[in-house]
Amino acid sequence: MLLLFALVSFTVAAQKIALNKYGLAVITSHAQYEQQVKADSNQRMVDLEKFIPGIKKDIRYATTNNFTRQRLYTGTAIYMRLPAAKKLKAVQEELKKKGFGLLIYDAYRPYSITEKMFTIVPNDLYAADPRKGSGHNRGAAVDLSMVDLKTNLPVAMPTDFDNFTFKAHQNYKPADPNVLANRTLLRSTMFKYGFKGSSTEWWHYYLPDYKKYYLMDVIFN
Repeated sequence: MLLLFALVSFTVAAQKIALNKYGLAVITSHAQYEQQVKADSNQRMVDLEKFIPGIKKDIRYATTNNFTRQRLYTGTAIYMRLPAAKKLKAVQEELKKKGFGLLIYDAYRPYSITEKMFTIVPNDLYAADPRKGSGHNRGAAVDLSMVDLKTNLPVAMPTDFDNFTFKAHQNYKPADPNVLANRTLLRSTMFKYGFKGSSTEWWHYYLPDYKKYYLMDVIFN
């Protein structure tokens, strides 16, 4: 009953938001966003650097070191919805006990950036299709790795971020046992705290109920 009520409330609220050319309701102003937060506090976007002590970032889309070879972001702020941020904080706390910390490559991504990505690389194997939107546009997906707290350097993983080869897949078996252990630790800890993972991108995780959050095209600084 509670789930039904939430879905009905979401649908009614979404009807107040203009649909884009694909028929998707996308929040495009801070005023619309504040209205949704007022109705549901879980819609709140959280600054991960303030919310999660010690979290690291390497925001590739603010540089040209990404699959588009273009700078897509003008800033490096990292935001996620409150429920996602809480789960990610629990992941960070558990990893810290084992000598590791989280390294964020990307979190919330404005919808217009997804459109631009797909224009540059029009292949939904590599870029989210704007006709559907993505978990990143909803603040409920994150791309990440780990750092070794002793060295403060990224740990070895099967590939670099945004590598679209078989080596990035979860069923790839790295020859180096340390690489396998690092990937397994990240995946098992993310799963433990409620995230789901991609089968083709070892770095990508999302909340299974991500569709209950609105697509957004709003900048948070």
